[in-house]
Amino acid sequence: MYRYTRHYQGPIEAVIFDWAGTLVDFGSFAPTQVLIDAFAGFGIEVSLAEARLPMGLAKWDHIAALGRQAGVAQRWQAKFGRAISRDDVDALYAAFMPLQIAKVGQYSRPIPGAIELLAALRARGVKIGSCSGYPRAVMDRLLPFAAEQGIAPDHAVATDDLKPGGRPGPWMALANVIELGVQEVAACVKVDDTVPGIAEGLAAGMWTVGLSLSGNEVGLSLDELQATPVAEREALKARAEAKLYAAGAHYVVDTIAELPQALAAIEQRLARGERP
Repeated sequence: MYRYTRHYQGPIEAVIFDWAGTLVDFGSFAPTQVLIDAFAGFGIEVSLAEARLPMGLAKWDHIAALGRQAGVAQRWQAKFGRAISRDDVDALYAAFMPLQIAKVGQYSRPIPGAIELLAALRARGVKIGSCSGYPRAVMDRLLPFAAEQGIAPDHAVATDDLKPGGRPGPWMALANVIELGVQEVAACVKVDDTVPGIAEGLAAGMWTVGLSLSGNEVGLSLDELQATPVAEREALKARAEAKLYAAGAHYVVDTIAELPQALAAIEQRLARGERP
């Protein structure tokens, strides 16, 4: 029977994962490349680096933030003679959605180590949640594809499932807590490759683990990363780690394959009565 204690000292109850750049899609290309394609349909060139800056936000918010970036805003002004408006964001979002639905599976191969990690967590009785900046229509396309590849969390929340909205607020992470029946939020770990995703976990009162090499902050495919000279790769890793730690991550590891070491450290701190 569950007993409330002032300082929880038990094991991790649940891990809440992001999707692109965390469980699937090494380098997080599905969201960024499709955003580039959507803007191109309006005659606006957007670079991959520009598209990555707001990563982690809900996709409507991502488009709006991208349209406000200095370079993109200047190009929009030059082409249309005015700043990007809410109606423009709606139109871009409407163009983005069918492209994202059509292409999400193309990019969403499991990240090495993800399948094995989920199996190990399940064997320990740890509940597996997930949430994403993807809207529900995209998640409904992604989930069966991911399940066929061996990635099947116990629960998945899309950014438009909840009225309050998505990241950096805590709502998607906390919706997992409710659905999974977790009794101690302090026994939950949020794993993400973006700053808004780390902020989400912190706002929800969870431990947070950032992923440096597999996600948006480095933004290279696995093949590209492996072909990168060691010194350059280490510099990219250090920059990503610094950004995720600055966002408040309790731990940062390279990819999901290295997550067990961070989870072990968190459980040691829980055993001492520490909280996130």
